[in-house]
Amino acid sequence: MIDLSTSSDLDRLLDDIGDRRIVMLGEASHGTHEYYTWRSAISKRLIQEKGFQFIGVEGDWPDCYRINRFVKGHDGDDPAKVLKQFDRWPTWMWANWEVAALAEWLREHNLGKKEKVGFYGLDVYSLWDSMKEIMTFLEQRDPESLDAARNAINCFAPYAEDEQMYARFSLTEHSCRDEVLTLLKEIRSNMRIYDHDEEAAFSAEQNALIAVNAEKYYRSMMSFDNGSWNVRDRHMMETLTRLLDFHGPDSKAIVWEHNTHIGDARATDMRLSAMINIGQLAREDYGEHDVYLVGFGSYKGSVIAGDAWGATMQEMEVPEARNGSIEDKLHSEFEKDGYLLLHEPATRKKYSGKYPHRAIGVVYDPRREKYGNYVPSVMTERYDAFVYIEETQALHPLHMQPHASKMPETYPFGY
Repeated sequence: MIDLSTSSDLDRLLDDIGDRRIVMLGEASHGTHEYYTWRSAISKRLIQEKGFQFIGVEGDWPDCYRINRFVKGHDGDDPAKVLKQFDRWPTWMWANWEVAALAEWLREHNLGKKEKVGFYGLDVYSLWDSMKEIMTFLEQRDPESLDAARNAINCFAPYAEDEQMYARFSLTEHSCRDEVLTLLKEIRSNMRIYDHDEEAAFSAEQNALIAVNAEKYYRSMMSFDNGSWNVRDRHMMETLTRLLDFHGPDSKAIVWEHNTHIGDARATDMRLSAMINIGQLAREDYGEHDVYLVGFGSYKGSVIAGDAWGATMQEMEVPEARNGSIEDKLHSEFEKDGYLLLHEPATRKKYSGKYPHRAIGVVYDPRREKYGNYVPSVMTERYDAFVYIEETQALHPLHMQPHASKMPETYPFGY
C-alpha cells in the first residue's frame, strides 16, 4: 500500500493514470468527509497537471449547472448560496462545505482563463426542474417553441410532481412519452438559432433529454427487474459522452459517483441481475486504456445519512468493517491511510480474490450491516486503484448545525 497523508503522496496515482481521458472517482457512501476532500485533491491535480476540462457528478443537471455558472464566474460570489439551492433530498450530497470549498477553488482557477473548467450533473432525476428550465430558456430565446414545452408540462401536471404516481398511472393510462420526445425533437431542430450561447443551448437540449430519459426511468420503476437502474446509468453515460463531445476531441473528464456506479459492474454480483453501470459502460465505449476507475473505502468512522427515504439527515456511526471484507483485510495489514494500484503484479496477485466490499447509501442503518451493505467484488477487476481510509468522519452539510455558520478546514493535508 502507498501511504496517503498529503497531496504529494498522489504522485504514483497520477503516474498510473497516465494520459487516460476519463477518470472516475468513487465513494463508499454519500456522506463522508474524506471521500469528498480526497476526490477534490485528485481532481485539482488532474486539472492543473493533465488538463481535465470538467467534473461530472452524481447530481441533477439544473442544480449542478448553477454551480457550473458560478465556477465560470457568471453568477454570484458565494458558493454556499448557490449550493443551498439544492433542495431535493438528499440535500447533503452537494450542499456541503466540502463542495463549497471545491467550487470556490474552481472559480479562482478559472479566473482569466479562456477555457474554463466546468461542473455538471449526470443524473436523470430532475424531470420537473428540467422542464421548468426549458420553459425559462424558450421564453427568452425561442417563444415559438413554447407550445411543445407546455404540452409536456401539461401532460405531467395531474401527477403533482409525484414520480411514483406517474409511474403507476402510466401503466394503464396515457403516458407522456410522445410529448417529451416531441419537445426534444423541437429543441434539436432549432439548435442553429441558439448558437450565440453554445453552452446554454447545450443545457437546454440536455434538459429535454433528461425529460425523455426520466419519463422512461419512472415508467421502468414499476417493473419487477433492474430496468430503472440500467436506464439511469445509461443516461449518465450518454450525458458524459455528450459532454466529452461538446468539449472537443481532446477533452478529458473527471466523474464523481458512488462506487456502485463507477466500479465495473461485471466484477460484482450485479452482473447476475443483468445490472450495468457507468464504469462498465465507459470501459466498453472508450476502452480500458482510456478509462481509470478509483474506488474508495474505510474501516470505521461516521457518516451523514437518513434512516429512511426523505428522513432528516443525521450523523451515524459506521461500525468496524465485517470480517473478511476488503476493508477488514486492509485494516489488519496496514492500519493506516493509503492506496493500492491494482494493476501492479504483486498487488494484483495478492488481492485477486472476491471480497465483500462495503457500500453505504443515503438510507442507512448501522445495526443492519451484517445483513447487507456489502457487495461481493473482485477488486482487481472492479477498479484500477483503491483508496483506503482507516477512519473517516461525516461530511459537513450546509443545512446542519453546528457547521452552517463557519466553513471547516476541508484540506488538512497540505492545501
